[in-house]
Amino acid sequence: MNKAVIFDMDGVICHTNPYHSIAFKEFFAKRELFPTEAEFALHMYGKSNSYILSHFLGRKIEGQELLELEDEKESLFREIYREKVDPIAGFMQFFQSLKQQGLPTGVATSAPFANLELIAGTLGIMHQMQSILPLNMSAITSHTQRYTSSLPQSSKWSPSFAWCLRIPFQGSRQPKTRG
Repeated sequence: MNKAVIFDMDGVICHTNPYHSIAFKEFFAKRELFPTEAEFALHMYGKSNSYILSHFLGRKIEGQELLELEDEKESLFREIYREKVDPIAGFMQFFQSLKQQGLPTGVATSAPFANLELIAGTLGIMHQMQSILPLNMSAITSHTQRYTSSLPQSSKWSPSFAWCLRIPFQGSRQPKTRG
């Protein structure tokens, strides 16, 4: 059986939530909205930008407007996070041990590709990934599909059974396993 390790990015490779919070606070402050941390915990962490923007702006955000607002917010995030990119403790050692074992690695994320380039590029792991896939989360129907859809589309990597383990940073959602 062929094996590969597919990572999520936010909360697995780097703990980015505090910086997304800062970016959203700046973004919403420009619109005279001031969500609390409790509101962010309920309506931001782990949610898509479409959901977050629609919830806090009080109307459905979609299409070109979503793309423009998302780009504005994510550009703020990259500006804030650019000098602070730091992997979660132990990630780089774990990643390098996988590479030493010859295991293919990939990343599957719903974050914009520019965020992936910033983080994976800064950490020097972009060129070591065999699969890099920004995901359209609206097309993903299960937690497992999020990661297995990152596998290269060839019979060599088509999984007959997939097991996913999310190991979140301290203080985030509980670990989840699905198969």
